[in-house]
Amino acid sequence: MIKGKTKNIMGILSIVTVVVCIIFFFVVRGPNVNLPLVIGVLISFSVLGIIFAIISKKLWFMITGIILNSAVLVVAYLLLIAVGISEP
Repeated sequence: MIKGKTKNIMGILSIVTVVVCIIFFFVVRGPNVNLPLVIGVLISFSVLGIIFAIISKKLWFMITGIILNSAVLVVAYLLLIAVGISEP
């Protein structure tokens, strides 16, 4: 019983990391934002969410957690490219 509950908690945490990334992205914005910090936070939460999804071992949580956290990784990668292009 405890193992099943742990799997549910890990699966829910994988989805919560996506929500935290989205909230963080919209809260920390503006012309004076520290973009490397934002990219680092997005990448770390996204990787943590993928790890939580894999640990949960429930198919629904694995699929949704990996897809949503991978989408956050893609956004962070595009931000990283934009920062690299914009710097002289």
